[in-house]
Amino acid sequence: MPYVMVHIPNEPVPSPSAPRSVPTSADVARLAGVSRATVSYVLNNTSAVRISEPTRRRVHEAAKELGYVPHAAARSLRAGHSRMVLIPTPNVPVGPLYNQFFNELQWALSRLEYTVVQYGDLSPHGDEAARAWAELRPVAVLVPGGGLGPQGLAVLKRSGARAVVTLGAERVEGAHAVLLDHEGVGHSAGRHLLARGRRAVGVVVPEEPGLEVFSKPRLEGVRRALQGTGATVTELPLAYEEEAAARLAARWRPLGLDAVFAYNDEYAMLLMRALQDEGVAIPQETAVIGADDLMLGRLLRPRLSTVHIELPSGRDLAELVDRAVRDPGVAPEVHEVLGTRVVQRESS
Repeated sequence: MPYVMVHIPNEPVPSPSAPRSVPTSADVARLAGVSRATVSYVLNNTSAVRISEPTRRRVHEAAKELGYVPHAAARSLRAGHSRMVLIPTPNVPVGPLYNQFFNELQWALSRLEYTVVQYGDLSPHGDEAARAWAELRPVAVLVPGGGLGPQGLAVLKRSGARAVVTLGAERVEGAHAVLLDHEGVGHSAGRHLLARGRRAVGVVVPEEPGLEVFSKPRLEGVRRALQGTGATVTELPLAYEEEAAARLAARWRPLGLDAVFAYNDEYAMLLMRALQDEGVAIPQETAVIGADDLMLGRLLRPRLSTVHIELPSGRDLAELVDRAVRDPGVAPEVHEVLGTRVVQRESS
């Protein structure tokens, strides 16, 4: 029987996971038909060099096609510092109003070509936390709340932080400060309840750890508003739980309170629902006012009275950071913010 010999070549089997080379600016330059310097000018948004719009478009399209992104470390070496702004994540539930502010701040910083990094480790505090932040070599640090001391500030500056900005009730010597007047929030609520004829005012103090930096000044603000008027202030510790609110509502009438400032709108909604379940008429028996002016408060029945809070502009704060980064020797700026106005609705 005739037969045929077939030669099968020994071809190498391609690796299914062969790594692709990382694209470089030289690759982008070749694909776009420009120099590497032009690629650098375009992708780093350099305004000192005029480049035509068609050329910019070609460079961006080539970078997108190749999957190329600039190297942050290399850019930092050229600039002499990083473009990282570190924002430690607050270890307390700050609520929707403050979340909106931080979102606006991050957007404004990104428009100024900073990279925002949220630091989420909740274990270190104070100066120990500052040492952990310094390991990342940020060019700026925005510290919400308190806890940062002079030693921690010195560590951050020695590590290369050109701007350290604190956001809280007190300033740290040597740091830029945005002072938030939470006492004014309580004072506005207290004056409103007093003007409505209320003379036995309860003030909700959240039991959640960390919120005392906000709640204590608000309590003191109510006390200051009612001082010398004959009206009384009763502190009401409350956890953010339905069961805790129900327990407080069950003993409400023996407390003899005709009004309550509930710290913020979220606690106000929690307590108001529990009071209504207990048969306490609002505002006839007890007037209720919150703070933050959240949309949900307008959907309640009765609609929730509140203290509207004017937070600092995220854009203004981003520009403060940028000024300090550009001129680290400038004297620390101090800005007092957090304007308030009462929005009266049916609950008071």
